[in-house]
Amino acid sequence: MKSTSYNLIMSALYKGMKGERPPVGNPTSIACQGLMDLCGVSFPEAHLEAQAMAELALAGHEIIGFDTVMPEYSVDQEAAALGCKVDWGDRNRMPDSRHFPYEDFSDVVIPDDFLEKSSMRVLLDALSILRRHVGGKAAIVGKVMGPWTLSYHMAGTQNFLLQIGIEEKEKVHRMIRQLMPATIASARAQFQAGADVVVLADHATGNLVSPSHYEEFLLPVHQELTRTIEGPLILHVCGNCTDRLEMFADAGFDGYHFEWQVDAETAVEKIGHRLCLVGNVNNPEVLYQGTPEDVYRQVRYAIKAGVDIIGPECAIPLSTPIENLKAIVSAAREGY
Repeated sequence: MKSTSYNLIMSALYKGMKGERPPVGNPTSIACQGLMDLCGVSFPEAHLEAQAMAELALAGHEIIGFDTVMPEYSVDQEAAALGCKVDWGDRNRMPDSRHFPYEDFSDVVIPDDFLEKSSMRVLLDALSILRRHVGGKAAIVGKVMGPWTLSYHMAGTQNFLLQIGIEEKEKVHRMIRQLMPATIASARAQFQAGADVVVLADHATGNLVSPSHYEEFLLPVHQELTRTIEGPLILHVCGNCTDRLEMFADAGFDGYHFEWQVDAETAVEKIGHRLCLVGNVNNPEVLYQGTPEDVYRQVRYAIKAGVDIIGPECAIPLSTPIENLKAIVSAAREGY
């Protein structure tokens, strides 16, 4: 019997029986202008209206052929609910926070109605719509910002990271701990709304955060999050994280979504036996600027290396040619 997209993704996530072909998925966004044109839904509506958000996510499955649907295209849903003023962009530009409500590192207050704020409600409603349409057929992926990324939004990235350099570590620890309940509440609500798996994005990337700082500040937090959030979690961290792969596995995540800067063979060798690996087709040079032939080569390399779920390394540039996204699917299905 032919496996569904849902079965292919979930079996790969739990390192179970391999299906008849490698699954294709992206825990972050595959929304591009070509996809918007084909389904008649664009930004910023897809950030702000549940039906539009769900329809654009569904198009990635029905038009491009990905085995996942993922309706959160920005990194700002929780930040907006926590008080950030967000410019929601347009079809040519992703959203961006314009204001940092806790840049003075005062105590973070999570609103009692956090999950009912409009930016959260639209995501939860979109997940429910997707559950009704493709539940059990395609894997529905939610997305939550981890407390490190939320700290960037609350205090400003440079301001937040500066505290580590000037030995104001208590400020960092306190803000992370105060933001953890927002991450937990959002992830749990997304599972309840209809997500099969949630990607936890926490941008402790190699060029910003050292392995020792990840171990000191975030490893115990991530371990607590994976114990507390009841559902499968994929960690997403941008950049070259080869020097901390084992710690990501130690944190207890079910999967790791990784960039091309981490070699697929190296990732499989180091942690492929411990968690599901997702990615890692290069965005700027291959998907955005490259050809379907370039995409084919990277997909086949990732499959040969043993990557479990094949897809882009991160949220794709908005002007990515849709032909290159379709090339991921065709390359993964070759021979099956």
